[in-house]
This record gives sequence, structure tokens and C-alpha cells, in this order.
Amino acid sequence: MHPEMQPAIHAMLAMKTVAVVGLSDRPERASHEVAEFLQGHGFRIVPVNPRHAGECILGETCHASLQQAAEALGASGARIEWVDIFRRAEDTPAVVNDAIAIGARGVWLQLGIVNDEAVRRAAAAGLLAVQDCCSKIELTRALAPR
Repeated sequence: MHPEMQPAIHAMLAMKTVAVVGLSDRPERASHEVAEFLQGHGFRIVPVNPRHAGECILGETCHASLQQAAEALGASGARIEWVDIFRRAEDTPAVVNDAIAIGARGVWLQLGIVNDEAVRRAAAAGLLAVQDCCSKIELTRALAPR
């Protein structure tokens, strides 16, 4: 459990439009499993992976970049609220910069992904930030009867 991150975790799980950066089209990959779980619990998944741009993953069109995803959603009056990141730790600062640029309200670095500088940059820009934590696990915990 990450008690210091609980406010950010709860706030992001209350927002229902999430870009999943690094979403794989392979069901056995963690990114696919987590995104499918979130989708099954009412979240709108916005796939972002340049290798699969234009393809359909989990019934949603995949975009090459966060910027392209934000523009596509904006055309329909929607916006990306938070960004779930499935990328190597060294790749996260660029993703955080993109999240800031599109006006996302939060970034979530998945379990095993730690980049303190990226998290500091996100927080300094006013974004909620979580790292080394799984959104599927945290949603499961939040949904559990108390």
C-alpha cells in the first residue's frame, strides 16, 4: 500500500477517461490486462502506442502520441483526464511532458516504474502523480467491501 499516494490514487480513479501509454495489443501483457480491467469497470480507455497507431485495441482506436489522442478526443468534446504509463522508467519524463502539454490532470507510473524526477515535474505542473503502483490493484482495493 502507498499511503502517501492515496489521495492521488482515489482522485484519479474517480476520473473515467484514461490514456494508456504503451498499451499492447497482446492480451497476455500487463498493459492490456490492466486496461481491459479498467474498461470493464466503466473507464474509457484511450490507447497510445505508435506501433499500433490506427489499429483497434479493446474496441478503441490506438493513437501514435498523447497529443494525437487528445486532439481526437477533443474533436468529440471529450478529454484525457489521466495517463496510465506502461513504459520504461527512463521514457517517463517525455510522457509526463506530453501529459502536461495536453492538460491531463494526473499521471500514473505503473507497478515497477519509478522516476522521481518525472513525478516531481508532474506535481510541479499541478498534476496528480503516482508511481510504482498498479491501477488495477488499487481499483480492486477501492471496490472491495469494507
